[in-house]
Amino acid sequence: MDVTRIQHDLEETLNALDERFSLKGKLLVIGCSTSEVIGKQIGKAGSPEVADALFDVFDAFRRSHQVDLAFQGCEHINRALTLERQTAERLGLDPVTVVPVPEAGGSMASAAYQRFSAPVVVEAIQADAGIDIGDTFIGMHLKAVAIPVRLPHKEIGEAHVTAAVTRPKLIGGARAKYE
Repeated sequence: MDVTRIQHDLEETLNALDERFSLKGKLLVIGCSTSEVIGKQIGKAGSPEVADALFDVFDAFRRSHQVDLAFQGCEHINRALTLERQTAERLGLDPVTVVPVPEAGGSMASAAYQRFSAPVVVEAIQADAGIDIGDTFIGMHLKAVAIPVRLPHKEIGEAHVTAAVTRPKLIGGARAKYE
């Protein structure tokens, strides 16, 4: 496994997503199976080392693009999300009591919890965009109208990667104006 290559591919993927939909000031949900990244079955071989390497890229992207990040945990914590306390407070989200660990929450959410400056976990969000590495199913945490985004890489490591942005609902019918 070439960690440098994985980091490079993730950086290109995030930049492509930002080119399609400016993420500045937005909330990005991240689902990531480190098991899938290293070519194993989701939930079976999580890698804290890979999670740390990926977090480095996500954190650099967060800082350079001024985007808020939320890392989805696994089903053992009901897909709760780890994010910075100030983000949760700004969005009016109530924290829940759980600490993601590799065995319950997953390596990626655990890395985020360990490395954020003031982490909290919340039950649900409505993110503006999302990236799903390893088919973790982030759709429950996106706003209502999601639009798939084609990315420069179909995989990060060995994991299938998809992304989506969202837009407001169009309402009103045939006589409504949208612009």
